[in-house]
Amino acid sequence: MGRRPGTPPPGARATRAHHLRAWAELLRLPALCTVPGDALAGAAALTARPNRRTLLAIASSLCLYEAGMALNDWADRTEDAAERPHRPLPSGRVRPTAAFTAACAFTAAGLALATRAGRPALAVAAPLAATVWSYDLALKHTPLGPAAMAAARGLDLLLGAAATDGRIRPALPSAALLSSHTLAVTAVSRHETRDGTPVAPLAALATTGALTWLLTRRPRHRPPYSRPPHGLPPQQGSPGRPDTHLPALLTTALATTYATTTVRPYLHAALNPSPPLTQRAVGAGIRATIPLQAALTARSTATASALLTAALAPLARTLARRVSVT
Repeated sequence: MGRRPGTPPPGARATRAHHLRAWAELLRLPALCTVPGDALAGAAALTARPNRRTLLAIASSLCLYEAGMALNDWADRTEDAAERPHRPLPSGRVRPTAAFTAACAFTAAGLALATRAGRPALAVAAPLAATVWSYDLALKHTPLGPAAMAAARGLDLLLGAAATDGRIRPALPSAALLSSHTLAVTAVSRHETRDGTPVAPLAALATTGALTWLLTRRPRHRPPYSRPPHGLPPQQGSPGRPDTHLPALLTTALATTYATTTVRPYLHAALNPSPPLTQRAVGAGIRATIPLQAALTARSTATASALLTAALAPLARTLARRVSVT
């Protein structure tokens, strides 16, 4: 039997699948699951429900994140040719010009979406985009590299807050905690391709412990509940003060998940800082971003948003079996 009219030959389908997989590796698609939780945690810090502008912030974040992924491999193409020849650019599966063009297109799209979310969102998205490009093109291999990556993740959370309600100050503590985790993971990742020392994994292990404690400790004086702006109803609880029992239990559970995701890989990398174990630790640190975001969101009594964020973790694990996140 012949092929139906309009059906591509098997060879063409295989080539297309090969091309799509190369782009999935370049853009590290599983890591995209770690992005929406930033904006949701930012919105939760304002005790505001996600709205249309929050969704625009998420879309902007996804674009800027992928811009950073494409630009990262474009900037590292010479180094990757020696240390990671299987990557899409050095293997010839994706052309460097195409990767750089994609980085520019994703950046433009991210800024355009932030513009649609309002001036406060654009005021955060612009320095976020600048930080992404500065990291990939200039700061990555300098002592400022981990700090730049941490700043980008913190700005991404603030983008969600700015887009949702135009304010960022209430979200600064959550941004600081998320940035601390990113700083630790990025410091570990600097030794992915060569033998390192136990210092970075041990520091990441200590950071995990400190963040877990900060997430689960109860404040001495709980601030009074305030109704979200723009007439939005509270996410749960009575009009005067929210019910914090369920969010507290959920925060503890998510913080525990965050800790258990990273402790063993960090410990193994500290005991034997070889590239395979270091890469495994970095992958665990990236995946742990999701329960950390969910815990930050639950701590702000945004139970529904926290559960939605946590639900991205299984998807990230499934995709990571097909495409590496590091």
